[in-house]
Amino acid sequence: MLRISGVFAGYGGGDVLQGLDLEVPTGAITCIVGPNGAGKSTVLRVVSGLLTPRLGTIDLDGTRLETLGCAGVLAKGVAQVPQSQALFPQMSIRENVLMGGFTLRKDKALLHRRYDRVAEIIPVVKERAHDRAGNLSGGQRRMVEIARCLMVEPTVLLMDEPSLGLDPKSLTAVSDLIRDTNAAGTTVLLVEQNVRLGLSMATHGVVLEGGRVRLDAPAAELVANPEVAELYLGGAPAGDRPSTSPQQPADAGTGR
Repeated sequence: MLRISGVFAGYGGGDVLQGLDLEVPTGAITCIVGPNGAGKSTVLRVVSGLLTPRLGTIDLDGTRLETLGCAGVLAKGVAQVPQSQALFPQMSIRENVLMGGFTLRKDKALLHRRYDRVAEIIPVVKERAHDRAGNLSGGQRRMVEIARCLMVEPTVLLMDEPSLGLDPKSLTAVSDLIRDTNAAGTTVLLVEQNVRLGLSMATHGVVLEGGRVRLDAPAAELVANPEVAELYLGGAPAGDRPSTSPQQPADAGTGR
C-alpha cells in the first residue's frame, strides 16, 4: 500500500497540495483526475522524490519515502514515466532503454537479461533497437519510455498523462501495455487528462481539487457519478449515454 498522509507541497513558497491524504491500493491501477491546477502532477512528483513535501509523510509498505530523494525512491521500487520528451533523441532505442538499468550497471549479465525481457514485452524495443529515438512516433516514444522504467522491475509505476498527444492506434497500444504491466503485478498510479480513458483503465479513481481529495472510489463508481460526468465526461454518466471509445475521447481537464 502506498499511503500519502497530510502532505503539503508546492513551488516557490506556495503549497499546491493542501494536506493531501491518499491511499493507492497494492496491485491496483489508480487514476487521478481533476481540473487545471488541482495538483495532480505534483502528487507524482512528491511520490517519486522530485519534490520534497513541506509537511506530511509518504509510506510504501512501511518504508518512508519523503526524505529519500529520487535515487532512494527508485531503489525502493518506484519509477516514473514523465509526461513527454523524456528520451535522448540522438541515442538509439536500445541505449535509451539500457539507461533505465543504470543502477544495474555493475551486473552486466542482469542488465542484459532485463533488457531482453523488456524487448520481448514491448516489440518496438526489439524491432528498432538500433534506430535513433528521435525518429520514433509519439506512441512509440511512449512505449520506449515505459520500457526504460520496466528495466528496474518497479513495484509502483507512476505515469503522467500517458495518452498525451497520441493517435488512436498508439492510444490503444499504450493502454494495453499499462493494463498488461499491472496484470504482471505492478501497482500503477497515473494522472490522465483523458478522464474517460483513464477511468476505463483504472480499478480505482480519485478526483483532486484544490490540492485535496474530493472523491475517492472504485473507477466504475466515479464514471457513473453524475457530478463527475457533468464536470469531466461531457454530461450524462456513462451508463446513460452512448459509449465513447479511446479513439474519440471526451474533453477533460488537463491540470497538474
